[in-house]
Amino acid sequence: MQIGDQVRFLNEVGGGKITGFQGKNIVLVEDADGFDIPMLRSQVVVVETNANNFVVKKKPEAPAPRVRYLEDDVDDDPSSRPMSYQPKAKERKGGDELNVFLAFVPVNPREFSHTSFEVYLVNDSNYYASAVLACAEGEQWRLRWQGVVEPNTKQLIETLELSDLNDWERLSAQVMTWKRDYAYSLLPATNTEVRLDLVKFVKFHAFRPSPFFHEPALVYNLAHEDQQEEDDAITENLSIVDSQSVGEDSEDEEVPQQAPAPQMTREEERAALKAAKRALKEEMRAQREKEKAERNPHFSKPNHIPAKEEIIEVDLHIHALLDHTEGLSAGVLLNTQLTEFRIMMDRNIKKKGQRIVFIHGKGDGVLRAEIIKELQHRYRSCTYEDASFQKYGFGATMVTIR
Repeated sequence: MQIGDQVRFLNEVGGGKITGFQGKNIVLVEDADGFDIPMLRSQVVVVETNANNFVVKKKPEAPAPRVRYLEDDVDDDPSSRPMSYQPKAKERKGGDELNVFLAFVPVNPREFSHTSFEVYLVNDSNYYASAVLACAEGEQWRLRWQGVVEPNTKQLIETLELSDLNDWERLSAQVMTWKRDYAYSLLPATNTEVRLDLVKFVKFHAFRPSPFFHEPALVYNLAHEDQQEEDDAITENLSIVDSQSVGEDSEDEEVPQQAPAPQMTREEERAALKAAKRALKEEMRAQREKEKAERNPHFSKPNHIPAKEEIIEVDLHIHALLDHTEGLSAGVLLNTQLTEFRIMMDRNIKKKGQRIVFIHGKGDGVLRAEIIKELQHRYRSCTYEDASFQKYGFGATMVTIR
């Protein structure tokens, strides 16, 4: 190694010409910009030179022959190629029947009245399922999700708030199936339309245990339309019986089902709710006039303490308040029931000692929880307790005016 030799760096990019030495271990290397860079002797290597100190260019070594693949024409770096290996799908016994489900799972079942819902597509078969989900917009459809669900797996579609369920009321699910690693029988593509009953999403008992989730879920079968209709009929029967029951004994009564009515628009819902409120106010005004006419002139004090046997019973079941509920959303129905509760409370708030039994049914507890919230914030002076179990079962709350 001498002055004038061309060198390159071992552990760094670059090199240059030796211009001098500092001690025994330091070499001064002039780079392309004319700066002298001190480097350790062990960190530089001399490029071969001849006697006149000119660089001798090495002949490049011929690359080793290798087999070229089609994908080499796109990218020669194997590390940059996408992973193409996929493990062989595992099949289970009895999985050759197509079973594809759409499931709604509450995120927080403990606070069911305020929870959101996760939407899953469940493929309970040995087939790959290519699915397209669309929601109705009038006479047209809007795509909500499309993709492939692997055999014997479930796919999270999205998470919905209770207010978003109106957009999912009418669904279309198209499913096409195949197998990748095994021979299979051709199954016809399915096209299933599902109508969601939004009232079920405010009734916890409509969500049932299933083999696919740890939590209760509302599951719709997308593979067989006749099976879906049977499941809907069973759940609808349970919903009607529970909404009309006061105690546990009435849950066994058979209630005829009504044919589904066309869905109402938001404007029609608001108009129906206003009409129901007006009817309740007119009833309250007529009741006040009747009480005024029947009042004893010799006992005109309005705030007398009623006798213990004077108990007012108020049925808050929706079928007792409205003649028709077809097309009304769960929020509209709940507001109608709470409006009736407030009207009865305001009508009797000056009658100290008056007891009122509100019959709300057992259900999933949403209406009872809202009534207790009203009593704790709006009617703090009143007390409440569970009504007589022998007479009302679990579905009634008695309020005492204080």
